[in-house]
Amino acid sequence: MAKDVFTFMVGGKAGEGVKKAGNAAANLFASRGFSVFQYDDYQSLIRGGHNFSVVSASARPLSSHYMHADLVVNIDARSYELHRSHVADGGILVRNSDLVKDGDGVGIPMTSLAKECEHPALITGVGSFVMLCAALGMNWADTAKVVESEYRRELQDNIAYAEAIHELAWPSFGGKFKLENGGKVRPMLYGNEAIALGAAAGGLDIYVAYPMTPASSILHYLASHSEDLGIAVMHPENEIAVANMAIGAASAGARTMVGSSGGGFALMEEAISLAGMTETPLLLVLSSRPGPSTGVPTYSAQGDLNFALGQGHGDFPKIVASPSSASEAFRLTAEMLDLAWKFQVPAILLTEKHLAESRMSVDIDTDKTAWAEGMSHGKGEYKRYLDTPEGISPLMFPPSAELIKWNSYEHDEKGITSDAPETIVRMHDKRARKASSLENHLKGLNTVNVFGTGKRSIFAYGSTVMSVIEAVKSGGLDAKIVQPIYLDPLPLEELSKHAADAAIVVEQSSTGQFARLLRERAGIKVSKVIAKYDGRPFEPAELAAQLKGAL
Repeated sequence: MAKDVFTFMVGGKAGEGVKKAGNAAANLFASRGFSVFQYDDYQSLIRGGHNFSVVSASARPLSSHYMHADLVVNIDARSYELHRSHVADGGILVRNSDLVKDGDGVGIPMTSLAKECEHPALITGVGSFVMLCAALGMNWADTAKVVESEYRRELQDNIAYAEAIHELAWPSFGGKFKLENGGKVRPMLYGNEAIALGAAAGGLDIYVAYPMTPASSILHYLASHSEDLGIAVMHPENEIAVANMAIGAASAGARTMVGSSGGGFALMEEAISLAGMTETPLLLVLSSRPGPSTGVPTYSAQGDLNFALGQGHGDFPKIVASPSSASEAFRLTAEMLDLAWKFQVPAILLTEKHLAESRMSVDIDTDKTAWAEGMSHGKGEYKRYLDTPEGISPLMFPPSAELIKWNSYEHDEKGITSDAPETIVRMHDKRARKASSLENHLKGLNTVNVFGTGKRSIFAYGSTVMSVIEAVKSGGLDAKIVQPIYLDPLPLEELSKHAADAAIVVEQSSTGQFARLLRERAGIKVSKVIAKYDGRPFEPAELAAQLKGAL
Protein backbone atom coordinates (compact mmCIF):
# COMPACT_ATOMS: atom_id res chain seq x y z
CA MET A 1 0.00 0.00 0.00
CA ALA A 2 1.01 3.66 -0.35
CA LYS A 3 3.21 4.88 2.52
CA ASP A 4 1.25 8.13 2.79
CA VAL A 5 -2.05 6.31 3.43
CA PHE A 6 -3.30 4.91 6.74
CA THR A 7 -5.89 2.12 6.60
CA PHE A 8 -8.17 0.66 9.25
CA MET A 9 -10.10 -2.57 8.65
CA VAL A 10 -12.77 -4.18 10.81
CA GLY A 11 -14.54 -7.46 10.07
CA GLY A 12 -17.34 -9.44 11.70
CA LYS A 13 -20.81 -10.86 11.27
CA ALA A 14 -23.77 -8.85 10.00
CA GLY A 15 -25.38 -7.34 13.08
CA GLU A 16 -22.12 -6.74 14.98
CA GLY A 17 -21.83 -3.03 14.18
CA VAL A 18 -19.10 -3.38 11.58
CA LYS A 19 -20.35 -0.66 9.21
CA LYS A 20 -20.97 1.74 12.08
CA ALA A 21 -17.40 1.20 13.28
CA GLY A 22 -16.20 2.08 9.78
CA ASN A 23 -18.40 5.18 9.75
CA ALA A 24 -17.03 6.29 13.11
CA ALA A 25 -13.46 5.75 11.93
CA ALA A 26 -14.10 7.71 8.73
CA ASN A 27 -15.64 10.56 10.73
CA LEU A 28 -12.64 10.64 13.05
CA PHE A 29 -10.18 10.90 10.15
CA ALA A 30 -12.30 13.48 8.36
CA SER A 31 -12.49 15.65 11.50
CA ARG A 32 -8.69 15.76 11.44
CA GLY A 33 -8.63 17.12 7.91
CA PHE A 34 -7.73 13.89 6.11
CA SER A 35 -9.07 12.83 2.73
CA VAL A 36 -11.02 9.64 3.48
CA PHE A 37 -12.42 6.71 1.53
CA GLN A 38 -14.65 4.10 3.20
CA TYR A 39 -15.55 0.85 1.45
CA ASP A 40 -18.17 -1.48 2.98
CA ASP A 41 -18.30 -5.14 1.95
CA TYR A 42 -21.30 -7.26 2.91
CA GLN A 43 -23.04 -10.43 1.81
CA SER A 44 -26.70 -10.60 0.81
CA LEU A 45 -27.71 -11.82 4.28
CA ILE A 46 -29.52 -9.90 6.99
CA ARG A 47 -27.73 -11.71 9.82
CA GLY A 48 -24.69 -13.92 10.01
CA GLY A 49 -23.08 -12.96 6.70
CA HIS A 50 -19.49 -11.79 6.69
CA ASN A 51 -19.17 -7.98 6.71
CA PHE A 52 -16.11 -5.80 6.73
CA SER A 53 -15.38 -2.11 6.43
CA VAL A 54 -12.14 -0.60 5.14
CA VAL A 55 -11.31 3.04 5.83
CA SER A 56 -8.26 4.63 4.20
CA ALA A 57 -7.11 8.15 5.05
CA SER A 58 -4.38 10.44 3.75
CA ALA A 59 -3.25 14.05 3.95
CA ARG A 60 -3.25 14.07 0.13
CA PRO A 61 -6.35 13.63 -2.05
CA LEU A 62 -7.44 9.98 -1.85
CA SER A 63 -9.65 8.31 -4.42
CA SER A 64 -10.01 4.70 -3.24
CA HIS A 65 -9.39 2.31 -0.35
CA TYR A 66 -6.47 -0.07 0.23
CA MET A 67 -6.88 -3.66 1.35
CA HIS A 68 -3.65 -3.94 3.33
CA ALA A 69 -4.33 -2.19 6.61
CA ASP A 70 -2.25 -0.75 9.42
CA LEU A 71 -4.84 -1.93 11.96
CA VAL A 72 -7.03 -4.98 11.33
CA VAL A 73 -9.65 -5.84 13.98
CA ASN A 74 -11.45 -9.19 13.64
CA ILE A 75 -14.59 -9.59 15.73
CA ASP A 76 -15.17 -13.26 14.82
CA ALA A 77 -13.12 -16.31 13.77
CA ARG A 78 -14.15 -16.14 10.12
CA SER A 79 -12.90 -12.57 9.84
CA TYR A 80 -9.62 -13.58 11.42
CA GLU A 81 -9.06 -16.30 8.83
CA LEU A 82 -10.06 -14.03 5.93
CA HIS A 83 -8.18 -10.90 6.96
CA ARG A 84 -5.08 -12.04 8.84
CA SER A 85 -3.20 -11.68 5.53
CA HIS A 86 -4.41 -8.10 5.06
CA VAL A 87 -2.09 -6.62 7.68
CA ALA A 88 0.41 -4.16 6.19
CA ASP A 89 4.10 -4.29 7.09
CA GLY A 90 4.44 -2.95 10.60
CA GLY A 91 0.70 -3.17 11.14
CA ILE A 92 -1.36 -4.58 14.01
CA LEU A 93 -3.65 -7.62 13.86
CA VAL A 94 -6.29 -7.92 16.59
CA ARG A 95 -8.34 -11.08 17.17
CA ASN A 96 -11.27 -11.73 19.46
CA SER A 97 -9.56 -14.06 21.94
CA ASP A 98 -12.91 -15.45 23.09
CA LEU A 99 -13.39 -16.97 19.62
CA VAL A 100 -9.78 -17.38 18.44
CA LYS A 101 -7.86 -18.43 21.53
CA ASP A 102 -4.51 -19.04 19.87
CA GLY A 103 -3.28 -17.19 16.84
CA ASP A 104 -1.30 -14.30 15.47
CA GLY A 105 -1.60 -10.75 16.69
CA VAL A 106 -3.08 -9.26 19.83
CA GLY A 107 -5.91 -11.14 21.55
CA ILE A 108 -8.64 -9.12 23.26
CA PRO A 109 -11.73 -10.81 24.81
CA MET A 110 -14.28 -8.70 22.96
CA THR A 111 -17.23 -11.08 23.45
CA SER A 112 -16.88 -11.80 27.16
CA LEU A 113 -16.44 -8.09 27.95
CA ALA A 114 -19.74 -7.42 26.18
CA LYS A 115 -21.84 -9.99 28.07
CA GLU A 116 -23.12 -7.52 30.65
CA CYS A 117 -24.38 -5.11 27.96
CA GLU A 118 -27.95 -5.03 26.71
CA HIS A 119 -26.91 -5.78 23.10
CA PRO A 120 -23.65 -7.73 23.44
CA ALA A 121 -23.26 -8.60 19.75
CA LEU A 122 -23.78 -5.09 18.41
CA ILE A 123 -21.53 -3.41 20.93
CA THR A 124 -18.40 -5.25 19.74
CA GLY A 125 -18.30 -2.74 16.89
CA VAL A 126 -17.81 -0.02 19.49
CA GLY A 127 -14.78 -1.92 20.76
CA SER A 128 -13.28 -2.06 17.27
CA PHE A 129 -13.46 1.70 16.94
CA VAL A 130 -11.97 2.20 20.40
CA MET A 131 -8.97 0.08 19.41
CA LEU A 132 -8.35 2.48 16.53
CA CYS A 133 -8.48 5.41 18.94
CA ALA A 134 -5.95 3.70 21.19
CA ALA A 135 -3.66 2.86 18.27
CA LEU A 136 -3.71 6.53 17.22
CA GLY A 137 -2.59 7.54 20.73
CA MET A 138 -5.88 8.97 21.98
CA ASN A 139 -6.13 8.82 25.77
CA TRP A 140 -9.27 7.56 27.45
CA ALA A 141 -10.75 11.03 28.08
CA ASP A 142 -10.51 11.99 24.39
CA THR A 143 -11.73 8.56 23.31
CA ALA A 144 -14.75 8.80 25.60
CA LYS A 145 -15.78 12.09 23.98
CA VAL A 146 -15.65 10.57 20.50
CA VAL A 147 -17.54 7.46 21.59
CA GLU A 148 -20.20 9.64 23.21
CA SER A 149 -20.57 11.56 19.94
CA GLU A 150 -20.70 8.50 17.66
CA TYR A 151 -22.64 6.02 19.81
CA ARG A 152 -25.40 7.94 21.55
CA ARG A 153 -27.87 5.10 22.01
CA GLU A 154 -27.37 3.03 25.18
CA LEU A 155 -24.57 5.41 26.06
CA GLN A 156 -23.90 4.01 29.52
CA ASP A 157 -23.18 0.53 28.16
CA ASN A 158 -21.10 1.95 25.30
CA ILE A 159 -18.90 4.01 27.60
CA ALA A 160 -18.35 1.17 30.08
CA TYR A 161 -17.49 -1.30 27.32
CA ALA A 162 -15.27 1.20 25.51
CA GLU A 163 -13.29 1.95 28.66
CA ALA A 164 -12.68 -1.76 29.29
CA ILE A 165 -11.47 -2.26 25.70
CA HIS A 166 -9.26 0.85 25.82
CA GLU A 167 -7.68 -0.34 29.06
CA LEU A 168 -6.76 -3.71 27.50
CA ALA A 169 -5.63 -2.30 24.14
CA TRP A 170 -3.42 0.50 25.42
CA PRO A 171 -0.56 -1.61 26.85
CA SER A 172 -0.33 -3.63 23.60
CA PHE A 173 -0.44 -0.91 20.94
CA GLY A 174 -1.48 2.42 22.47
CA GLY A 175 0.09 5.27 20.51
CA LYS A 176 1.60 2.90 17.93
CA PHE A 177 0.69 5.26 15.08
CA LYS A 178 1.42 8.98 15.15
CA LEU A 179 -0.59 10.75 12.45
CA GLU A 180 -0.21 14.45 11.84
CA ASN A 181 -3.48 16.20 11.12
CA GLY A 182 -4.38 16.74 7.48
CA GLY A 183 -5.52 19.98 5.89
CA LYS A 184 -9.04 21.05 4.95
CA VAL A 185 -11.95 19.46 6.84
CA ARG A 186 -14.38 18.25 4.16
CA PRO A 187 -17.78 16.58 4.33
CA MET A 188 -18.21 12.94 3.39
CA LEU A 189 -20.93 11.43 1.22
CA TYR A 190 -21.85 8.01 -0.08
CA GLY A 191 -22.04 8.00 -3.86
CA ASN A 192 -25.80 7.41 -3.72
CA GLU A 193 -26.22 10.34 -1.33
CA ALA A 194 -24.32 12.52 -3.81
CA ILE A 195 -26.62 11.35 -6.63
CA ALA A 196 -29.71 12.11 -4.52
CA LEU A 197 -28.47 15.56 -3.49
CA GLY A 198 -27.28 16.37 -7.02
CA ALA A 199 -30.75 15.59 -8.35
CA ALA A 200 -32.30 17.76 -5.65
CA ALA A 201 -29.92 20.61 -6.48
CA GLY A 202 -30.87 20.24 -10.16
CA GLY A 203 -34.57 20.74 -9.42
CA LEU A 204 -35.89 17.21 -8.87
CA ASP A 205 -39.58 17.10 -7.95
CA ILE A 206 -40.33 13.35 -7.72
CA TYR A 207 -38.25 10.23 -7.15
CA VAL A 208 -39.90 6.90 -8.00
CA ALA A 209 -38.24 3.56 -7.25
CA TYR A 210 -38.63 -0.03 -6.16
CA PRO A 211 -35.69 -1.05 -3.95
CA MET A 212 -32.89 -3.03 -5.57
CA THR A 213 -29.29 -3.08 -4.34
CA PRO A 214 -27.08 -1.12 -4.92
CA ALA A 215 -29.57 1.63 -5.91
CA SER A 216 -31.80 1.19 -2.83
CA SER A 217 -30.09 3.76 -0.63
CA ILE A 218 -31.08 6.57 -3.03
CA LEU A 219 -34.71 5.71 -2.24
CA HIS A 220 -33.99 5.44 1.49
CA TYR A 221 -32.07 8.71 1.60
CA LEU A 222 -34.60 10.76 -0.35
CA ALA A 223 -37.51 9.25 1.58
CA SER A 224 -35.92 10.22 4.89
CA HIS A 225 -35.18 13.78 3.65
CA SER A 226 -38.22 14.32 1.42
CA GLU A 227 -39.61 17.20 3.50
CA ASP A 228 -36.22 18.92 3.83
CA LEU A 229 -35.60 18.72 0.08
CA GLY A 230 -39.17 19.27 -1.06
CA ILE A 231 -39.21 16.06 -3.11
CA ALA A 232 -42.10 13.61 -3.37
CA VAL A 233 -40.85 10.01 -3.03
CA MET A 234 -42.91 7.12 -4.39
CA HIS A 235 -42.45 3.36 -3.86
CA PRO A 236 -44.80 1.55 -6.29
CA GLU A 237 -45.39 -2.19 -6.40
CA ASN A 238 -42.79 -3.04 -9.09
CA GLU A 239 -40.35 -1.56 -11.59
CA ILE A 240 -42.86 -1.50 -14.47
CA ALA A 241 -45.12 0.70 -12.37
CA VAL A 242 -42.09 2.81 -11.40
CA ALA A 243 -41.17 3.69 -14.99
CA ASN A 244 -44.71 4.33 -16.17
CA MET A 245 -45.59 6.42 -13.13
CA ALA A 246 -42.42 8.47 -13.70
CA ILE A 247 -43.31 9.10 -17.36
CA GLY A 248 -46.80 10.18 -16.31
CA ALA A 249 -45.38 12.58 -13.73
CA ALA A 250 -42.89 14.05 -16.20
CA SER A 251 -45.62 14.57 -18.83
CA ALA A 252 -47.47 16.63 -16.21
CA GLY A 253 -44.41 18.83 -15.70
CA ALA A 254 -42.61 17.21 -12.73
CA ARG A 255 -38.86 16.72 -12.92
CA THR A 256 -38.65 13.01 -12.24
CA MET A 257 -35.93 10.45 -11.56
CA VAL A 258 -36.05 6.66 -11.12
CA GLY A 259 -33.41 4.20 -9.93
CA SER A 260 -32.76 0.47 -10.02
CA SER A 261 -30.21 -2.24 -10.74
CA GLY A 262 -30.01 -4.41 -13.87
CA GLY A 263 -32.90 -6.78 -13.16
CA GLY A 264 -35.31 -4.00 -12.30
CA PHE A 265 -34.04 -1.87 -15.15
CA ALA A 266 -34.81 -4.70 -17.59
CA LEU A 267 -38.47 -4.42 -16.59
CA MET A 268 -38.35 -0.70 -17.38
CA GLU A 269 -37.00 -1.11 -20.91
CA GLU A 270 -40.33 -0.91 -22.72
CA ALA A 271 -41.15 2.26 -20.81
CA ILE A 272 -37.77 3.72 -21.80
CA SER A 273 -38.81 3.23 -25.44
CA LEU A 274 -42.10 4.90 -24.52
CA ALA A 275 -40.13 7.89 -23.21
CA GLY A 276 -38.16 7.91 -26.45
CA MET A 277 -41.28 8.05 -28.64
CA THR A 278 -43.23 10.45 -26.43
CA GLU A 279 -40.08 12.58 -26.02
CA THR A 280 -40.46 12.54 -22.26
CA PRO A 281 -37.64 14.02 -20.16
CA LEU A 282 -36.68 11.35 -17.64
CA LEU A 283 -33.54 10.66 -15.59
CA LEU A 284 -32.86 7.00 -14.79
CA VAL A 285 -30.15 5.68 -12.45
CA LEU A 286 -28.78 2.26 -13.40
CA SER A 287 -26.68 0.99 -10.49
CA SER A 288 -24.83 -2.07 -11.78
CA ARG A 289 -24.11 -5.29 -9.94
CA PRO A 290 -22.63 -8.59 -11.14
CA GLY A 291 -25.10 -10.50 -13.30
CA PRO A 292 -26.81 -11.82 -15.30
CA SER A 293 -30.14 -12.44 -13.55
CA THR A 294 -30.03 -11.98 -9.77
CA GLY A 295 -26.24 -12.23 -9.96
CA VAL A 296 -24.32 -11.24 -6.86
CA PRO A 297 -26.64 -8.65 -5.30
CA THR A 298 -24.27 -6.77 -3.00
CA TYR A 299 -21.12 -6.52 -5.09
CA SER A 300 -19.72 -4.39 -7.91
CA ALA A 301 -19.38 -4.83 -11.68
CA GLN A 302 -19.47 -2.97 -15.00
CA GLY A 303 -21.23 -5.63 -17.04
CA ASP A 304 -24.23 -3.38 -17.74
CA LEU A 305 -22.47 -1.00 -20.14
CA ASN A 306 -23.86 -2.59 -23.33
CA PHE A 307 -27.22 -2.94 -21.58
CA ALA A 308 -27.31 0.80 -20.88
CA LEU A 309 -26.14 1.76 -24.37
CA GLY A 310 -28.71 -0.52 -26.02
CA GLN A 311 -31.74 0.43 -23.94
CA GLY A 312 -35.01 0.56 -25.83
CA HIS A 313 -36.28 -0.70 -29.16
CA GLY A 314 -36.34 1.48 -32.24
CA ASP A 315 -34.32 4.58 -33.07
CA PHE A 316 -34.42 7.49 -30.63
CA PRO A 317 -31.84 9.71 -28.91
CA LYS A 318 -30.85 9.10 -25.32
CA ILE A 319 -27.95 9.94 -23.02
CA VAL A 320 -25.70 7.63 -21.01
CA ALA A 321 -23.06 9.01 -18.64
CA SER A 322 -21.09 7.60 -15.70
CA PRO A 323 -19.50 9.51 -12.78
CA SER A 324 -16.10 8.63 -11.31
CA SER A 325 -16.46 10.07 -7.79
CA ALA A 326 -19.08 11.29 -5.36
CA SER A 327 -18.24 14.92 -6.16
CA GLU A 328 -18.67 14.25 -9.86
CA ALA A 329 -21.85 12.24 -9.21
CA PHE A 330 -23.39 15.30 -7.56
CA ARG A 331 -22.55 17.59 -10.48
CA LEU A 332 -23.31 15.08 -13.22
CA THR A 333 -26.71 14.07 -11.82
CA ALA A 334 -27.90 17.68 -11.91
CA GLU A 335 -26.41 18.10 -15.39
CA MET A 336 -28.12 14.95 -16.69
CA LEU A 337 -31.47 16.06 -15.28
CA ASP A 338 -31.02 19.37 -17.09
CA LEU A 339 -30.07 17.64 -20.37
CA ALA A 340 -33.07 15.32 -20.13
CA TRP A 341 -35.34 18.36 -19.94
CA LYS A 342 -33.52 20.48 -22.50
CA PHE A 343 -33.67 17.74 -25.11
CA GLN A 344 -36.73 15.79 -23.89
CA VAL A 345 -34.97 12.43 -23.84
CA PRO A 346 -34.38 9.57 -21.40
CA ALA A 347 -31.00 10.02 -19.70
CA ILE A 348 -29.26 7.12 -17.95
CA LEU A 349 -26.80 7.71 -15.12
CA LEU A 350 -24.72 4.52 -15.01
CA THR A 351 -22.93 3.67 -11.77
CA GLU A 352 -21.72 0.74 -9.66
CA LYS A 353 -21.60 -0.33 -6.01
CA HIS A 354 -17.97 0.81 -5.60
CA LEU A 355 -19.17 4.39 -6.04
CA ALA A 356 -22.81 4.03 -5.01
CA GLU A 357 -22.16 2.49 -1.58
CA SER A 358 -18.71 3.86 -0.75
CA ARG A 359 -18.31 6.95 1.38
CA MET A 360 -15.68 9.54 0.53
CA SER A 361 -14.53 13.11 1.08
CA VAL A 362 -16.17 15.53 -1.32
CA ASP A 363 -15.57 19.01 -2.72
CA ILE A 364 -18.83 20.37 -4.11
CA ASP A 365 -19.57 23.80 -5.53
CA THR A 366 -23.35 24.14 -5.49
CA ASP A 367 -23.14 27.47 -7.35
CA LYS A 368 -22.07 25.60 -10.48
CA THR A 369 -24.95 23.12 -10.41
CA ALA A 370 -27.19 22.93 -13.48
CA TRP A 371 -30.92 23.57 -13.07
CA ALA A 372 -33.30 21.49 -15.18
CA GLU A 373 -35.49 23.53 -17.50
CA GLY A 374 -37.20 22.75 -20.80
CA MET A 375 -38.25 25.00 -23.66
CA SER A 376 -41.69 26.42 -22.88
CA HIS A 377 -44.45 27.12 -25.40
CA GLY A 378 -45.20 30.76 -26.09
CA LYS A 379 -48.27 32.06 -27.91
CA GLY A 380 -50.41 30.57 -30.64
CA GLU A 381 -51.58 27.07 -31.40
CA TYR A 382 -49.75 24.43 -29.38
CA LYS A 383 -48.19 21.48 -31.16
CA ARG A 384 -46.61 18.99 -28.77
CA TYR A 385 -44.24 17.69 -31.46
CA LEU A 386 -43.63 20.89 -33.37
CA ASP A 387 -41.04 20.22 -36.07
CA THR A 388 -38.26 22.72 -35.28
CA PRO A 389 -34.81 23.13 -36.88
CA GLU A 390 -33.17 21.79 -33.68
CA GLY A 391 -35.69 18.94 -33.37
CA ILE A 392 -36.72 20.18 -29.90
CA SER A 393 -40.40 20.92 -29.40
CA PRO A 394 -41.77 23.42 -26.85
CA LEU A 395 -43.37 22.06 -23.68
CA MET A 396 -46.74 22.84 -22.15
CA PHE A 397 -48.38 21.26 -19.13
CA PRO A 398 -51.87 21.10 -17.63
CA PRO A 399 -54.00 22.98 -16.83
CA SER A 400 -54.36 24.40 -20.32
CA ALA A 401 -57.09 25.26 -22.81
CA GLU A 402 -54.81 23.85 -25.54
CA LEU A 403 -54.74 20.17 -26.49
CA ILE A 404 -51.66 18.49 -25.01
CA LYS A 405 -51.21 15.01 -26.42
CA TRP A 406 -48.21 12.76 -25.64
CA ASN A 407 -48.47 9.69 -27.87
CA SER A 408 -46.67 6.32 -27.85
CA TYR A 409 -47.73 5.71 -31.45
CA GLU A 410 -46.02 7.50 -34.29
CA HIS A 411 -47.76 10.84 -34.61
CA ASP A 412 -47.93 14.17 -36.34
CA GLU A 413 -46.91 17.51 -34.81
CA LYS A 414 -50.10 17.72 -32.72
CA GLY A 415 -49.56 14.22 -31.34
CA ILE A 416 -52.33 12.67 -33.42
CA THR A 417 -51.59 9.02 -34.36
CA SER A 418 -50.44 8.58 -37.95
CA ASP A 419 -49.02 5.81 -40.11
CA ALA A 420 -48.58 7.98 -43.19
CA PRO A 421 -45.12 7.40 -44.74
CA GLU A 422 -44.29 11.08 -44.96
CA THR A 423 -45.25 11.63 -41.32
CA ILE A 424 -43.15 8.68 -40.13
CA VAL A 425 -40.13 10.01 -42.01
CA ARG A 426 -40.69 13.56 -40.78
CA MET A 427 -40.82 12.56 -37.10
CA HIS A 428 -37.81 10.25 -37.45
CA ASP A 429 -35.88 13.12 -39.02
CA LYS A 430 -37.05 15.47 -36.26
CA ARG A 431 -35.76 13.13 -33.56
CA ALA A 432 -32.50 12.66 -35.49
CA ARG A 433 -31.98 16.46 -35.60
CA LYS A 434 -32.57 16.50 -31.86
CA ALA A 435 -29.80 13.91 -31.48
CA SER A 436 -27.48 16.15 -33.53
CA SER A 437 -28.43 19.16 -31.41
CA LEU A 438 -27.61 17.16 -28.29
CA GLU A 439 -24.19 16.15 -29.63
CA ASN A 440 -23.38 19.76 -30.51
CA HIS A 441 -24.48 20.92 -27.06
CA LEU A 442 -22.25 18.34 -25.35
CA LYS A 443 -19.21 19.83 -27.09
CA GLY A 444 -19.59 22.78 -24.76
CA LEU A 445 -19.58 20.58 -21.65
CA ASN A 446 -16.86 18.61 -19.91
CA THR A 447 -17.36 15.18 -21.49
CA VAL A 448 -13.91 13.64 -20.91
CA ASN A 449 -11.62 13.85 -17.88
CA VAL A 450 -7.85 13.49 -18.30
CA PHE A 451 -5.70 12.96 -15.21
CA GLY A 452 -1.91 13.23 -15.49
CA THR A 453 0.41 13.99 -18.43
CA GLY A 454 2.20 10.69 -19.14
CA LYS A 455 2.81 9.48 -22.68
CA ARG A 456 0.83 6.23 -22.31
CA SER A 457 -2.94 6.35 -21.85
CA ILE A 458 -5.01 4.30 -19.43
CA PHE A 459 -8.72 4.33 -20.27
CA ALA A 460 -11.37 3.70 -17.62
CA TYR A 461 -14.87 4.90 -16.81
CA GLY A 462 -17.18 5.08 -13.82
CA SER A 463 -16.02 3.95 -10.39
CA THR A 464 -13.01 2.09 -11.82
CA VAL A 465 -11.41 5.50 -12.44
CA MET A 466 -11.11 5.94 -8.66
CA SER A 467 -9.00 2.78 -8.40
CA VAL A 468 -6.88 3.69 -11.43
CA ILE A 469 -6.08 7.19 -10.13
CA GLU A 470 -4.96 5.72 -6.82
CA ALA A 471 -2.96 2.97 -8.52
CA VAL A 472 -1.05 5.47 -10.67
CA LYS A 473 -0.28 7.59 -7.60
CA SER A 474 0.79 4.73 -5.35
CA GLY A 475 2.84 3.07 -8.08
CA GLY A 476 4.50 6.29 -9.25
CA LEU A 477 3.52 5.44 -12.82
CA ASP A 478 4.17 7.69 -15.82
CA ALA A 479 0.75 7.59 -17.47
CA LYS A 480 -2.32 9.67 -18.13
CA ILE A 481 -5.83 8.48 -17.31
CA VAL A 482 -8.57 9.14 -19.84
CA GLN A 483 -12.15 8.93 -18.58
CA PRO A 484 -15.10 9.40 -20.94
CA ILE A 485 -17.82 10.83 -18.70
CA TYR A 486 -20.40 10.55 -21.49
CA LEU A 487 -20.73 7.16 -23.15
CA ASP A 488 -23.69 7.92 -25.43
CA PRO A 489 -23.30 10.11 -27.37
CA LEU A 490 -19.62 9.16 -27.14
CA PRO A 491 -17.41 12.30 -27.30
CA LEU A 492 -15.49 11.18 -30.39
CA GLU A 493 -13.81 14.53 -31.00
CA GLU A 494 -12.28 14.58 -27.52
CA LEU A 495 -11.33 10.90 -27.58
CA SER A 496 -9.69 11.26 -31.00
CA LYS A 497 -6.93 13.25 -29.30
CA HIS A 498 -5.82 9.95 -27.72
CA ALA A 499 -6.49 7.64 -30.67
CA ALA A 500 -2.81 7.36 -31.62
CA ASP A 501 -1.82 6.02 -28.20
CA ALA A 502 -1.29 2.34 -27.49
CA ALA A 503 -3.95 2.34 -24.83
CA ILE A 504 -4.46 0.21 -21.73
CA VAL A 505 -8.09 -0.33 -20.72
CA VAL A 506 -9.11 -1.11 -17.14
CA GLU A 507 -12.66 -2.29 -16.55
CA GLN A 508 -14.86 -4.59 -14.46
CA SER A 509 -16.30 -6.67 -17.28
CA SER A 510 -15.39 -10.23 -18.25
CA THR A 511 -16.09 -9.57 -21.94
CA GLY A 512 -14.26 -6.26 -22.34
CA GLN A 513 -17.35 -4.20 -23.15
CA PHE A 514 -15.64 -0.85 -22.60
CA ALA A 515 -12.57 -1.80 -24.66
CA ARG A 516 -14.82 -2.89 -27.51
CA LEU A 517 -16.71 0.41 -27.37
CA LEU A 518 -13.45 2.36 -27.62
CA ARG A 519 -12.18 0.25 -30.51
CA GLU A 520 -15.38 0.23 -32.55
CA ARG A 521 -16.72 3.72 -31.90
CA ALA A 522 -13.65 5.85 -31.20
CA GLY A 523 -10.89 4.03 -33.10
CA ILE A 524 -8.75 3.66 -29.97
CA LYS A 525 -5.87 1.21 -30.37
CA VAL A 526 -6.15 -1.01 -27.31
CA SER A 527 -2.93 -2.88 -26.51
CA LYS A 528 -3.98 -4.40 -23.19
CA VAL A 529 -7.20 -4.96 -21.24
CA ILE A 530 -6.93 -5.36 -17.47
CA ALA A 531 -10.21 -6.87 -16.36
CA LYS A 532 -11.57 -7.81 -12.94
CA TYR A 533 -14.95 -9.47 -12.58
CA ASP A 534 -15.09 -11.14 -9.17
CA GLY A 535 -17.46 -8.50 -7.79
CA ARG A 536 -14.73 -6.67 -5.89
CA PRO A 537 -13.26 -3.35 -7.01
CA PHE A 538 -9.62 -3.09 -8.05
CA GLU A 539 -7.20 -2.81 -5.15
CA PRO A 540 -4.82 0.09 -5.98
CA ALA A 541 -1.53 -1.61 -5.01
CA GLU A 542 -2.41 -4.77 -6.93
CA LEU A 543 -3.61 -2.77 -9.92
CA ALA A 544 -0.42 -0.67 -9.87
CA ALA A 545 1.64 -3.86 -10.28
CA GLN A 546 -0.52 -4.94 -13.25
CA LEU A 547 -0.29 -1.51 -14.86
CA LYS A 548 3.47 -1.37 -14.34
CA GLY A 549 3.84 -4.61 -16.28
CA ALA A 550 1.56 -3.38 -19.07
CA LEU A 551 3.30 -0.01 -19.34
